[in-house]
Amino acid sequence: MNRPLVLLLITGLAFGCNFPLGKLAVAAGVNPALWAAVICLGAGCAVGVAAWLFEATGGAAPGLYRYAAISSVISNVIPLALTFAAIPHIGSGLAAILVATSPATTAILSMAFRVRPPGPLGLAGIAVGLAGAVTIIIARNAGFGATESRWLLLAALIPVFLGAGNVYRTVAWPKGAGPMRLGAAINLSAVLPLLVLAGLGGGLNLAPLSSIPGLVAAQLAASTIMYLTFFRLQAVGGPTYLSQIGYVAAAVGVAVGVWFLGERYPPLVWAGIAVVALGIGLTTLAQARAPRSLSGKQPRRRG
Repeated sequence: MNRPLVLLLITGLAFGCNFPLGKLAVAAGVNPALWAAVICLGAGCAVGVAAWLFEATGGAAPGLYRYAAISSVISNVIPLALTFAAIPHIGSGLAAILVATSPATTAILSMAFRVRPPGPLGLAGIAVGLAGAVTIIIARNAGFGATESRWLLLAALIPVFLGAGNVYRTVAWPKGAGPMRLGAAINLSAVLPLLVLAGLGGGLNLAPLSSIPGLVAAQLAASTIMYLTFFRLQAVGGPTYLSQIGYVAAAVGVAVGVWFLGERYPPLVWAGIAVVALGIGLTTLAQARAPRSLSGKQPRRRG
């Protein structure tokens, strides 16, 4: 599948489910890092099977294991640990909105390293979306106590690592490696570091997991769907276009948080969401006007 918009919507919708599902899991007593490890293990195995069945391979691609190890830390271990640790303090909707600021960090890094940087209209859309996200953060933080504010500042690092991961994966993409194979390798490489974090941060108690089998199944399904399309989207659209899954995920996270988890937001938050939607419209228009950036070719490694 080489249709960027379809890939973006599928990946973003599946990604957005992580936030409310993570909140419910942590509320059930699951260690946040352990929950992230379960996601990576399940998705890594499922995507690995899909790669074995449907993706031709020609042996180990040069640099694959180094690429997987570095990518897993930048893109999976740190962002997932921060996300699930922060959600009980700031809410799943706000965590999703923070992720939605990752297009800005991705665009900045893409321009700095000249890795498929966005054009003027794309930058305008990203700037508008960032303004909306900042509005939401400021409005939502108005009622926070000191402890919650500290968690908010820590969670603000999530889009920084996501942006760095988006750019690194394009720059260092191993020659000859298919997207599903990379997805499996990166997810499986993240499992051990996440288990170490879980052990350091409260232990590896599996009892809470056994009490929520339906939630575990839903999370594994969402993660598997996300990673089946995530790396294809990276190959087709480049790092900045990929980062826009944060916009879709934010909408899903806020909607689920409000409709199913009882989260409530002041009017200024909804105004910020409207501004984010405008930014999404501009970036989508920019992609429609720049089809060459979505050629579907696998990104080349840059020296």
